Amino acid sequence: MNPKMKRMGDSWLAGLAGLVAFTTGFLLWREQMNVPVSVTLPTLALSIVTASTLIPHPQLRGLSVAIGAMMGCGGFVVWLQSSTHGLMASTPWVILLGLGLVVWYALASLVTPAKTQLPNVLRRFCVPLFFGLWLLFLWQMLVTGLSIPEVLLPAPTLIGQTLLSNGPTLWADFQQTFIKASLSGFALGSGSGLLIAIAVDRNDFLRRGLLPLGNFVSALPIVGIAPIMVMWFGFDWQSKSAVVTVMTFFPMLTGATIGLATAPRDQLDLMRSYGASYLQVLLRLRLFHAMPFIFNALKINATLSLIGAIVAEFFGTPIVGMGFRISAEIGRLNMDMIWATIAVAAATGSAFYGLLALVERRMTFWHPSIRQG
Repeated sequence: MNPKMKRMGDSWLAGLAGLVAFTTGFLLWREQMNVPVSVTLPTLALSIVTASTLIPHPQLRGLSVAIGAMMGCGGFVVWLQSSTHGLMASTPWVILLGLGLVVWYALASLVTPAKTQLPNVLRRFCVPLFFGLWLLFLWQMLVTGLSIPEVLLPAPTLIGQTLLSNGPTLWADFQQTFIKASLSGFALGSGSGLLIAIAVDRNDFLRRGLLPLGNFVSALPIVGIAPIMVMWFGFDWQSKSAVVTVMTFFPMLTGATIGLATAPRDQLDLMRSYGASYLQVLLRLRLFHAMPFIFNALKINATLSLIGAIVAEFFGTPIVGMGFRISAEIGRLNMDMIWATIAVAAATGSAFYGLLALVERRMTFWHPSIRQG
């Protein structure tokens, strides 16, 4: 084994062993001495950050420092909630600045090129995770430390408590809005848009007549479409699905139409020279090259579908649904429940978008944008 690599491995193992020993001993001591969490977390964070200096790999070192910094942020939040001075003194701002510099160093180390890279999935997951946790920490710190009223902006901890205590209600709203209205409208709008795009590509008169009409309809506001759909399809999820169908139809129609026209001319001529039928050319060549455009339309529709379903629920719905929950709770100034519903909607939309992006990477791995990413 290379002596340099052996020294690096020994340093890493020594730092890890020291960290485990210190953490275990400190936890046992805290169990016996009943030390508060506001003292335990910062001390553990300091030990992790100190031991991380022994790790030679920059990305592993950054990951360890980020974990320690997040533990320090947790201790700072616990102390801030029990403190009577808030952020009025100068010492908390110095601590906050120090934590910010540590987080900056950790995130910069995670993206630093190294000879032995961490797995791409781990790096792509860790950087947004730690950055998002840091933003939540700043939110919590400002709301708690500056004593901002809950009616203006509730703290993330209060929103989290509301999520846990109102799980069944939020789950019923999720089923009504996303599973029933948003997903069905997304499937109908995107599927019909793709089929009509193939027909438009086949017939030039449809291209000249339907695409301008599509641009006109896509510019119609949701607040104008939603009441009409409620009158046509009733107050249940079917009317919201109809609104989502209208919203997602034309992005797919436009994207797929453009994508079908991107097939290379020489490959088209080659297939036609071998006597390939229109269906064979479509399935084996044109849809293949249109995949990036189709997935772009799907990702746009993933966010549009949830927005459309929520907004449509403002104009008539049963006593369930994300849009109904927001409009009902705003009248009672129950802001923590409103923010909890917004958090569920944001997490759902992000997960749906991320799932489509993952499928896109698997199906369009040949595209230059995917290879370079």
